[in-house]
Parts: sequence; C-alpha cells; structure tokens
Amino acid sequence: MFTTMLPRLCAALVACAVCAACTLFAISARAAQAPEPAQAPAPVQAPTPPSALTLQMARAKVIEHNVALRALSYEVAAQDGGVRQAGALPNPELSGLVEDRRSPTRTTTLQLTQTIETGGKRGARIDAAQRGRDLAQAALLAKKIDLLADTSVAFYTLLAAQAQVDLAGQTLALARQSLAAATARVAAGKNSPVDETRSRIAASAAELELAQARGEQDNAREALASLWGETGAELRHATGELDKLPEVGPLPALAERLPLAPSLVSARLELERRSAIGRLEASRRNPDLSITIGSKKDEQLGRRQAVFGVAVPLPLFDRNQGAVQEALQRTEIARTELAAAQLAAASKLRVAHARLMLARSQAAALQRDQLPGAQSALDATRKGYEYGKFTMLDVLDAQRVLLQAKAQQLRVLAAAHAAAADIERILGAAGAVQP
Repeated sequence: MFTTMLPRLCAALVACAVCAACTLFAISARAAQAPEPAQAPAPVQAPTPPSALTLQMARAKVIEHNVALRALSYEVAAQDGGVRQAGALPNPELSGLVEDRRSPTRTTTLQLTQTIETGGKRGARIDAAQRGRDLAQAALLAKKIDLLADTSVAFYTLLAAQAQVDLAGQTLALARQSLAAATARVAAGKNSPVDETRSRIAASAAELELAQARGEQDNAREALASLWGETGAELRHATGELDKLPEVGPLPALAERLPLAPSLVSARLELERRSAIGRLEASRRNPDLSITIGSKKDEQLGRRQAVFGVAVPLPLFDRNQGAVQEALQRTEIARTELAAAQLAAASKLRVAHARLMLARSQAAALQRDQLPGAQSALDATRKGYEYGKFTMLDVLDAQRVLLQAKAQQLRVLAAAHAAAADIERILGAAGAVQP
C-alpha cells in the first residue's frame, strides 16, 4: 500500500513546488512591472543674478581699464627709453679725403674720429633722464590714487542715489496711503474734499520726486561707469555700507604723513629733475675732445703714413651761459612750486578733515534726534488724523519733515565719504595703491 501511495505523494509534492515557483515568479513580474514610487521633484534653481558691484570691484575696474592710467604707463616706458639713450656713447666718425685728381700724385687719407665727453656730461645726462623717469612714475602713482579717490566718491554718491530712490518710493507709498485715507474720510463725510485734493497733490509731488531720484541715480551710474570706460546702462546694482562712517585719526597725526603726499613727492622729484638738468647744462660748458687716427697713402712717395690728431673747441663765444641761466631759474621755480604745494596740501588736509568731522557730527545728530523725532511725529499725526484730531495738512507736513530728515542724512553720509576720499587723495594712503 505504501508503495502504491509513494508515487502519488511525490507527484503531489512536485505539483506544490511548481505552483509555489509560479506564484513567486508572478509576484516578481508584477513587482518588476509596478511603477517606481514617485520622487520629489528636484528644486528648480533660480538663475543666479550677477553679483552686485562693490567698491573693491569698482576700484579694480578703474585700475585695469582707465585710459588715463594706460597713457601714463606709456609715458613711464618712454622715459625708460630716454634713460637708455642718455647712457649711449657718442658714435665714432669715419671720413675719407682724396687730394689731387692725378693718380701719380694723388694722396688718399682715411681717418677715424672719436669724441670723448668731458666734465661728467654722460653721468649728468643719465641722472637727468632718471629723474624724469622717477617723475613719470610718481605721476602714474598720483593719478592712480586720484582715480581711486574719484571712484570712492562716485561709488558712495551712487549708493546715496539708490537709497534716495528707495526713500522716494516709500514716500510715494505713504502719500498714496494718505490719499486713500483722505478719500475714505471724505466719502464718509468726516472731512472736507479739500483734504483729498491736498493728498492727491502730495501724491503727485511724490511721483515727481521719485522720477527725479531715478534720474539722479542714472547720472551717478554714468559718472561711476565712465571711470573705466563703460556706460551707466552696463553698471550693476552697487552694494555697500553707506551708513558706516569712515574712521580717520586726529589732524596732527595726519599732518605727519604730509611729506609722503603724492603732490609733494611729485614736486620734490621735479625739483630734483631741474637740479639735474642744471648740472647737465653746467657740464656742457666743458669742451669735448675729438681724437683722430688714420692712414694716409701718398702715391708720389709710394708709402703710407699714420695720421694722429686731437681737436678741442675753444669756448670763446658760446660757453652755454644762457642754458645754464635758464636751468638755474627753472630750478628756483621748482623750489617755489614745492613750497606752494606744501602749503596747499596742508590747507586741503585741514579743510577735508573739518568736513569729515562736521559730517560725522551731523550724521550722529540726525540718527540720535531728528530721525526718531520725525518718525514719531508722523506716526502720532497719522494716528490722530484717523481719529479726527489732526488735519491732512498736519499729516503732509509731518511726512515732509521726515522726508527732509532722511534726505539730509543721505547727503551727510555721502559728504562724509567724499571727505574721507579727499583725505586719501591728499595723503596717498597705502591702501589706495592696490584696490
């Protein structure tokens, strides 16, 4: 019996295994065909706006692209050529002389003449050329410092203009809110229609002020971009800390740095150059020697003869007196100009420092007293107007006072940065050389 049931049991087991395998295969197939779970879409990356223009970027553009700096760099290269030429020695002179047209009695002379400079002419000439090169390099550095100071002034002027546009936009929004409030109160019969008219006029004036502020912003953009040869339309939004007032030391400490001022350095180098030219002209009073060597062939005698000669000009009529006198007078002119430059630099430094101190005190007073007071007065006036305690004329007057205080703050901040830039221009701050 067991032997008869064994084949049936095996068949049943095989059938169960086949069914299980089919079931697993079907489940695997359905799993493979099932759609993958939805994934969260990748966040859309917004296009990165171009980076805003900073003061350091503006200064770098000026150093790289300003055409005036490029022209002065060519002048320095030209002065290098002048120094090289000043060190050159006089060229020798080769000459030939034929006496008599007849061959039997002809005499032929070939000679070489070399001029030997005396009185230190070559050294004086090199020294004068080197002083000219130093002056050109000083002019390049002074122009670089001057342009960087101009860049600072134009940059902070643009920052103030951008802030003025924002302020004008806020003023326009306030004016429109006041107009809406006045219109509602007039419609409710709580105020005279004159209030609505006044509010409408104030809103129109705010629109004009916004247009004017945008025009001044465009002008500021153009002034800044012109420093490196672009147009205002190509200029990006400027970003910086307009309200961060520049820090400078006391006036006596700044005055100690005056000897290194670019204008004084240039004046001293000009004096040195004029003195070197005077020494050069004085050396030219000494006559130069001309030494000649050669060979002379005499056909009639049938031999060659050596030729030696020395030539010395006799300074009887031209002793270079006029050139020496001119050089001496121009040296005195340079010395006088140096003294004038010292007085001018000291005076400009005092004025710029006083302007900066005044701007700092005005900015502090505005931030401490006027702006908070004007804002508080406007808030109280607008609140009182809603309850009928003030007229629209009071609200408009409070808005005008706040606007004037904020506009004055922008002017004071711009004036402070302009004064700091002038101090940098006068003293030639070390940080001004590299942006």
